[in-house]
Amino acid sequence: MSETLPTVLDIEASGFGRGSYPIEVGIARADGSCCAFLIQPLEEWTHWDPKAELLHGISRERLQQEGYPVRQVAHWLNDEMRELGKAYSDSWGYDNTWLSLLFHHAGMLPRFRLEALRILLSEAQQALWSDTKEAVIAELGIHRHRAGEDARLLQLTYQRTRALAGQTKR
Repeated sequence: MSETLPTVLDIEASGFGRGSYPIEVGIARADGSCCAFLIQPLEEWTHWDPKAELLHGISRERLQQEGYPVRQVAHWLNDEMRELGKAYSDSWGYDNTWLSLLFHHAGMLPRFRLEALRILLSEAQQALWSDTKEAVIAELGIHRHRAGEDARLLQLTYQRTRALAGQTKR
């Protein structure tokens, strides 16, 4: 019997706080596959934090050349998430704000809800989370701060903490 994994959404951004905007959105699907899209910044999206660029390694120039238009990314998200109705995020406050901004500028409404990943976690899973996440990063050599890989990392950490928490109950 294989368990169904939660669909996890992650967003990388131009920085934090006022004026920041989404630059990449990634999803880890229930089957473990994942994908991500770079987002072309709109003209009025001018905030750029060099410290954030050091983390994710995505330049504004790269976004302008390789990014997809805001409306196309919003359409893709709605198509991807319509049947599920919800995805989970580990940084709900930030990710939900950036997601809302994306859909607002696309002139669309999201056809799904973003929820905090922590609502799925038992106390035992929460206690194991940080160490387990670091172990998964080390084992798989995950490139952090890229939306698709971060979404998959969260999903794998969820799966492993669930298994570990289940073992401690016995």
